[in-house]
Amino acid sequence: MRKIDKATMPIEMLLIIVNAQFDPHWKEGRNTIVHLFEWKFSDIADECERFLAPRGFAGVQVSPVSENIVIKNRPWWERYQPVSYIIESRSGNEAEFAEMTRRCNAVGIRIYPDVVINHMSGAKGYGLAGSEAKTEINSFPAVPYSNLDFNKGCSINNYDNPIEVRNCALSGLPDLNQGKEYVRDKIVEYLNHLIDLGSAGFRFDAVKHMWPGDLEIIYKRLHNLNTSHDFPENARPFITQEVIDLESHPNGRTISKYEYIGLGTVTEFTYSAEIGKLFNRKNLLQWMRNFGTGWGMLPSDRALTFVDNHDNQRGDADILTHKNSKPYKMATAFHLAWPYGISRIMSSFAFDNTDQGPPMDDKGDIISPQFNEDGACTNGWICEHRWRQIYNMIEFKNVVKDAPVANWWDNTRNQIAFSRGNRGFIVFNNEGIDMNEWFTTGLPAGIYCDVISGSKNGTSCTGKSMTVFDDSRGFVSIANSDEDGVRAYHIGAKL
Repeated sequence: MRKIDKATMPIEMLLIIVNAQFDPHWKEGRNTIVHLFEWKFSDIADECERFLAPRGFAGVQVSPVSENIVIKNRPWWERYQPVSYIIESRSGNEAEFAEMTRRCNAVGIRIYPDVVINHMSGAKGYGLAGSEAKTEINSFPAVPYSNLDFNKGCSINNYDNPIEVRNCALSGLPDLNQGKEYVRDKIVEYLNHLIDLGSAGFRFDAVKHMWPGDLEIIYKRLHNLNTSHDFPENARPFITQEVIDLESHPNGRTISKYEYIGLGTVTEFTYSAEIGKLFNRKNLLQWMRNFGTGWGMLPSDRALTFVDNHDNQRGDADILTHKNSKPYKMATAFHLAWPYGISRIMSSFAFDNTDQGPPMDDKGDIISPQFNEDGACTNGWICEHRWRQIYNMIEFKNVVKDAPVANWWDNTRNQIAFSRGNRGFIVFNNEGIDMNEWFTTGLPAGIYCDVISGSKNGTSCTGKSMTVFDDSRGFVSIANSDEDGVRAYHIGAKL
């Protein structure tokens, strides 16, 4: 291959090479990835067509698709214990995965599989496709991997030792040696197959447990995205990497998220931790006027942001989840109204214990979500992305686009408001008392529907409304007893 001379390369081409893996390839006018946690491929395809595309979503994170070990009672985390790289999971097989990517890409919804390449299954037995895991001798014949392909002889006991974190077994899971060329070959082969089937990129699990140099080699060998799925020529796969970098987390010390931002975006766990404290009233909303890099977070184009994810919604007291719905909806509204990061929202299933897997039948097969007359999920699925307060904020974000934050207001405590240029305005009351205030909204004069309490329906609002006068001022009332502590208005919801 001809060596590229970057010194003589046009600046446009340099920018493409540097920024390619940070582009989620969202279709114009769309935003936000939704993690349809443990959904079947066929149900994801249906959801892309019937709900996500019409509501302006941009992509779906899919639970790990490779064959995993089958564990008694079918906990959610069995998906993170691979046996092979065969596409055969509780979500479906390879043909169903390919059909999902085809249908979702056809309506402008991008697919990002969650991939596990740090380790193999820590439990011995058989996977869903019948492949055997001989974990006691580090043998996975369906790949094939043998004992020669793993780091060995240690488990992670000291998270302050980066060599141990990256070269030893995480929670007893056999640790693959990504520094070995054969291991890289098998990983790249798997990832390239997913790209060729229509994936737009990946969420990489347990990235802090792998050396950045090894990952750089793997990422560079990935195929360009498949143009038959409506991707442009030479488009590179989007990369987001799970790196827990929190002083408060027992596994969050020493290894920095900044070690990986040259390779792709990184999951910004600080965002999740801090937004949870704020809307749990453990910190003051007034300080959010520089939320993002001003709080020690990553540069905006390197940060994958979220209120909660499938891991930290199971056991972290500061993390907001669907189980505290009022502050959760408020935090998500801020997440989607504030211009920082690449946004991802969670779509969960109900659980009573932290190991519990998705809704399933008596054979252990995942059951499809069902919906009531309002479109909300039933039969064990939570589906936060179908909550009006959340999907209407997807529209808010699409409407305000890149308009700057303006007209910030706060009461020096837990009531705040701001506009997004002259395209949107949002108000939060997390004070525990009623709020009745006049605001400079930045909006043109007119009557606007609040998209939190309802929607615009022809010439009327199904929920509350606000009148904006010629001086751009409007009056907003949020009672402490109201179902929602937030009001949001945008020019697309103007009567």
